[in-house]
Amino acid sequence: MTKRIFQAVCLVAAMVLVLSTGVLLALFYDNYVGRAEQSLRTEAAFVAQGLNTGGEDYLLGLTDRSRRITLVDQDGTVRYDNTADAGQMENHLEREEIQEALSTGSGQSRRVSETLSQETVYYAILLENGMVLRLAATQSSVWALLLTVLQPAAMVVIAALVLGAILAHRAAKAIVAPINSLDLDQPEDAKAYEELSPLLSRIARQKRTIDAQLHRARRQQEQFRLITENMSEGLLVVDSQTNLLSCNSAALRLLGAEKQPENPSVLALNHAEAFRTVIRDALAGRHGEGRLEVGGRSLQLLANPAGQEGEAAGAVILVMDTTEREQREALRREFSANVSHELKTPLTSISGFAELMKSGVVAQKDVMDFSQSIYDEAQRLIHMVEDIIRLSELDETELHRETGPIDLCDFCRREVERMRPEADRRGVTLSLQGEAATVQGNAQILGELVYNLLDNAIKYNKPQGSVTVTVTPGKRVRLRVEDTGIGIPKESQSRVFERFYRVDKSRSDDVSGTGLGLSIVKHAAQFHRARVELQSTEGKGTAITVTFPLEA
Repeated sequence: MTKRIFQAVCLVAAMVLVLSTGVLLALFYDNYVGRAEQSLRTEAAFVAQGLNTGGEDYLLGLTDRSRRITLVDQDGTVRYDNTADAGQMENHLEREEIQEALSTGSGQSRRVSETLSQETVYYAILLENGMVLRLAATQSSVWALLLTVLQPAAMVVIAALVLGAILAHRAAKAIVAPINSLDLDQPEDAKAYEELSPLLSRIARQKRTIDAQLHRARRQQEQFRLITENMSEGLLVVDSQTNLLSCNSAALRLLGAEKQPENPSVLALNHAEAFRTVIRDALAGRHGEGRLEVGGRSLQLLANPAGQEGEAAGAVILVMDTTEREQREALRREFSANVSHELKTPLTSISGFAELMKSGVVAQKDVMDFSQSIYDEAQRLIHMVEDIIRLSELDETELHRETGPIDLCDFCRREVERMRPEADRRGVTLSLQGEAATVQGNAQILGELVYNLLDNAIKYNKPQGSVTVTVTPGKRVRLRVEDTGIGIPKESQSRVFERFYRVDKSRSDDVSGTGLGLSIVKHAAQFHRARVELQSTEGKGTAITVTFPLEA
C-alpha cells in the first residue's frame, strides 16, 4: 500500500510540475512577445516622426542595424531598405502588414522562418506622404526559448522530482502508519481516519461472525473428540488418497499402534491384506467388511464410503474388538456340547439298565444292583441339573438377593459338620481354624460357595488325607480351604473354574462329579465381590482362598 501511495503522489507531483512549467512558459512567452511588439511599435513611431520631419535623408543617418527598416511606396515599390538593395526587391503591396497599414494606418504580421527556429514580427505605419514605413524585428520562437532555458529548467525539474519523491515517501509512510497500527482484534476502538470507520465497523461485524463460527466449530470438534475418545470401538476417517484425517485412541490401541504414524496414509497402521481390502472397497464406493487378528485379539472391520452423488471422497472405518464375543460364543458352544455329553451319559446308563430289566434277561438277584445303578445315575443327573440351574441363576447380571451380616466362622462350622459324614466315608479329616469374622452376604449363595469348596477338597483328596478350613478376620476377611489331595497340574490350573472342565479323569476314576463345582464357587464369589485365588501342587494338594472386600 505504501508503494502505491508513493507512486500516486509522485505521479501527481510530476503532472503538476509539467503543467505548471507549461503554463509558466506560455505566460513568459506571451509577455516576451508583447514587450517585443510594443518596443517595435514605439521605434516605428519614432522613425515615422523622423521621416515626416526630415524626409528620406533621415533614414540615411540611422546606423543601428538591429531593426530592419523598409520604406514602401503606395503602389508597393520598395523605396528603401537598410539590409538589402531596394531595386532588387519584389513588390510588397501584397504583404499583409502593408495592406493593413494602407487601409487602417498601421498593420502588423508575424512570419516564421522555415530554416531557423525564429520568427519575424513586422509593424507598418502609414506616413503623411502616403508611403508606408515598415520595421521588422527577429525574435526566438517558443521552442528556441525553451532550448535556451533547457539546462537550468532540467536541473530545476530534477531537483523538484527528487524533493517530491522524498516528500512523497514520507507522506506515504505517514498516511499508512495509522492503518498499519490498527488493532484488528478491536477494530471499532482503533483511532484511525474517519473515512475508515465504515470499513472498521464491517470488519468488526465480520470478526464477531467469524469468532462465533469458530466457537461453534471448536465446540463441535470437542464434542466429536469426546464422543470418539470415549468409544470402545476404533474410528478412522480417511480421504480418497487413504490419508488419515482423524482417528481416536481406541483405533490406535486396537491396531497395535502406540501413536499416530508420521506417514499420513492409514495403511501405515496395519499392513494386513484384509485391512487394505476393506479400505479399498470403501474408497471404491462399496461397503467393506473384514476380520483381523492383532496381538491375539480378534477385530472386526466395517467400512463405508463417504461422499456425494456416488463419488467417494473418503471413507469411515469402524474397528470393533470381538475377542470376548467370540470367546463367549466358543464357551457357549463348548457348554452346549458338555451339557449334552454330561446329560447323555447318565441317561444312556439309565436307559440301558431299564431296557435290560424290561427284557427279563436280568436275574432276580441282580435286579437290586441294577435298580441301585439307575438310582445313582438319576441322582447324578438331578445334581447336574440343579448345578446348572444354580449357575444360570448366578449368571443373571441383575441377580437380586437379600444380604446381611454373617459370621463366616460359625457359618463354615455348620458346613463342616454337614460334610463330615462324607469326609469320614472317604477317610478324610475335616478341621476348622479361625475366629469370628463378619461378612455381608447371602446365606444360600455363600452356602453354595463353601459346600462346593469342601466337596471338591474331599472328593479329590487322598485316603487318610485332611482338609483344613481357615477363617482369618480383619479388614479383608479371608476364607481358605486347603487339602492334601492329588493336586492340579499347572497347565490345568487356569481352566478349573470353567464349566464342565475336569482334570484328566484317569487320575480320579472313582470320583464322580459334574465339573461345575468350581464354576459355582467363582460365580458365588463374584456375587459377593470377592476375589478367588488358587494354589496347587500336583501330588501334594490344593488351597483355594476367597478374600472378601473391605465393605463386606
